[in-house]
Amino acid sequence: MRHANTDPELQDLVRRFVAPGRRYLRLGGSLLRLSGPERAVRARELVQAAAEVTPAELRVLLEGGWRERKTASWLVVVAGRTEFRSRIGELLLASEGPYAGAAYCVALATFGSRADADLLCQYLDRYLPRPDLDYDQAFALGALLHLDTALGTEHASRFLDAGGLWEQWTDAPPRRGRNPQRYREVVDQLCSFAHECAELFASLEHDH
Repeated sequence: MRHANTDPELQDLVRRFVAPGRRYLRLGGSLLRLSGPERAVRARELVQAAAEVTPAELRVLLEGGWRERKTASWLVVVAGRTEFRSRIGELLLASEGPYAGAAYCVALATFGSRADADLLCQYLDRYLPRPDLDYDQAFALGALLHLDTALGTEHASRFLDAGGLWEQWTDAPPRRGRNPQRYREVVDQLCSFAHECAELFASLEHDH
């Protein structure tokens, strides 16, 4: 992992793409509380950043800490850079740190392919058997439910079956009692924002 305080290249990228307006904090659940005008402004800012950042710079950001990785994941989504699918899948599966996992899940859900569903299944197979780890299991299942709806598949069903891994994870101490459909709704809404940004990005690229 690269650190901005000791890495001049990463430090410059943080200054340009991560720190403005504390962007890293404004990508996620806070997007769902924006009014129409605020949502449009946030989308334009994100699209502009996605248009400016290069693939090489995204690779560097994805080697940084959670702020850099979370921001980079959203920039990847907006620009439709599916070539980063495997890297995002690796980061999700590694779960090296907090706060960025939901962004990885949104990225895979937005990419919208069976390959993305497979990566989410790998994550759930690894981390649902670990009730001692409260990571991004709920968000990953929500993302998988989103993909099942989009693809007409039933990947999530084996996790949700009675006595299955989801029930085992939520029933183990500390009891969580989380509703996976609620997480699907959140992922749906975040993916909707991501698609709005992607359409704006595409029109910007076309104009240039």
